[in-house]
Order: sequence, then C-alpha cells, then structure tokens
Amino acid sequence: MPKNSDLNAIARQWEILKILVSKKSPGITTKDLLDKLHVLGFGITKRTVERDLAELGRAFQIICNDKGMPYGWYWDANNKLDLPIISLAESLSLRLVEELLKPLLPQAILNSLQTYFLQAQAKLDILQKNNAVANWQEKVRHVPPTLPLLPPDINPDVLDTVQQALLYDQQIEIEYETDKCSRQTLHPLALVQRGPVTYLVATAFNYQDSRIYALHRIHSAANTGRPVNRPEDFNLDAYIASGAFQFGGGENLCVKAEIWEGLAHILQETPLSLDQQIQQDENTFTLTATVTDSWQLRWWILSQGDGIEVIEPVMLRGEIASSLKAAAGQYV
Repeated sequence: MPKNSDLNAIARQWEILKILVSKKSPGITTKDLLDKLHVLGFGITKRTVERDLAELGRAFQIICNDKGMPYGWYWDANNKLDLPIISLAESLSLRLVEELLKPLLPQAILNSLQTYFLQAQAKLDILQKNNAVANWQEKVRHVPPTLPLLPPDINPDVLDTVQQALLYDQQIEIEYETDKCSRQTLHPLALVQRGPVTYLVATAFNYQDSRIYALHRIHSAANTGRPVNRPEDFNLDAYIASGAFQFGGGENLCVKAEIWEGLAHILQETPLSLDQQIQQDENTFTLTATVTDSWQLRWWILSQGDGIEVIEPVMLRGEIASSLKAAAGQYV
C-alpha cells in the first residue's frame, strides 16, 4: 500500500497536470503555479514544484518555454489528454452539495454522478491530513434558524417517477394523503426544497392554478406519458416570491407591532422587509413592515411569545390573541 506522502504527491501532480492542460504558450511560470497550488491547500515550496514538473515532463507532453525569464510551462496542443480525475476544488464542491442534490436531481442523473461523489470523498480522505483546503468540509455547516426537524421518508419509486415526469414534461397520476387519500392527475412544474421537506409544484387535472404537494405524502405515482399543460405565465421564482411557500394566498399586510429591545436589534440586522421601520420612544420599539399574509407570518409572531404585540391590522391582532389565549388555557 502506498504511503500517505506518496498519495499526496500523486494528488498534487494531478492538480499540476490539470492546470497545465488548460495553458498555452508562453505558459505558466513556476511561481504562478506555486501560487495556485497554495490556494488549493498544498503547503509546498518552489523547489517541490520544479521537481514535480521535471518528473511529469518525462511522462507527459509538457513543454518548457525557455525563450525568456521566467520560464513558462504548458501542454503540447498537438497531444490530446483527457483527465477524468476531478480536481481538489471540484471534490470539495461535490461533497458540500451532495446532500442538497439528492432530492432535487433525477435518480438516473444521481447514479451517473455517483462515481464523482466517490472520487471526491476518496481524494479528500487522502489529502485531509496534510491539506488545509481538504479539511474545509469539516469546518463549515448549515444550521437552520428554526428547531431542526428530521426529513420525512419519501417513497423512492415515487421520487423517481415524479422526477422523470418533471424532466420530460409528462403528467402523473398520484395517490395523495391529506385528511384522506385521493387520486389526482397532476401536471408537474417544479421541485422545491423547503427545509427538510421536498415539495412538488403542479397543477391538478385541467385547472390552471399552481399548488404544492409534499412528496412524502404521495403514496403512489404513475407516469401517464401524456404531456403536461404548463401555464404560459408560470415562473418558478415569481411563484416562490408570491409567498406560496409561506403558505399564504399572495396578499400583503402592513403590520404594526410593539416589540422588545432584543427583537428590535435582531430585526435591525435581519429585516422582515425592504420597507421595515423601527422607531424607538424611550423603552418602546414600534415595528412597521409590509409582509406576506401567511401562516409563516403567524408562526413567526407566535414564536416570539411576549416579545411582540401586534397592533395592526386588527384582524391579525385578534387571531394572535385567540391563539395565545387557547395556548395559555392548556397550561392552567
């Protein structure tokens, strides 16, 4: 079994080859090559790069442009070379996005990427002890701002059918669970990941209004082979911006509320909206902001407990008051 130092040298030389293949005359200098390797986390000297270039030059079509100082190095354009080995930067990127990609890409595409995922992990495993960049994946994480929830189980056959239908713009017939199971014909439009839950955006039957369906609630799905009837004005970004994934009807509310000092500081750093204003009067902080009228808004207000008092609109104030009274009644 090769020593870890040998594996590091091999990985480093692959990176050099990948850089040189993209270079033309007059080439890249040893210093610039060293700088690129330092960015990739290889803590080596110029002398090491020179030795690598000498070794690689005996096995590959590397040209040294010695017509001027400093010398430049590049690949002979008359000799083709396909380097299937992924770079360190590509390895790190693939590992960081792998979990995000899984629910959003068709299974066939994920299968084709599996080789790259495995290569990425293997390369990072080799370099982790001696390369700072290779350890980056152990130093970054995404933490949800809300209570973390475990993702629901999605039937893999359902996921594959939905993704294939979405990919080829074909209708599907599903069995969907709400209060009871119902059979529906859907026209898939998009997949959206919201926290731990994956949703399908689709129209149902011959209706034109777009709705969202939680994939884990689809018990069965069959591809009909019939083409979808995609609304001409459907735009995924506009649909998300409308507040659909805040579970609202797309209407806006101008909210006025009294908030405590701690929440005021948080909202000054991370505003609720572009037109948000917070006015201070002695120890009182008054918030005004235009936000989407949605269940997400209500959940957020209720999560603040006694740190917020809704003043306007009266309708929303009444809803929050009723929810709080009902909640308090359960603790009597």
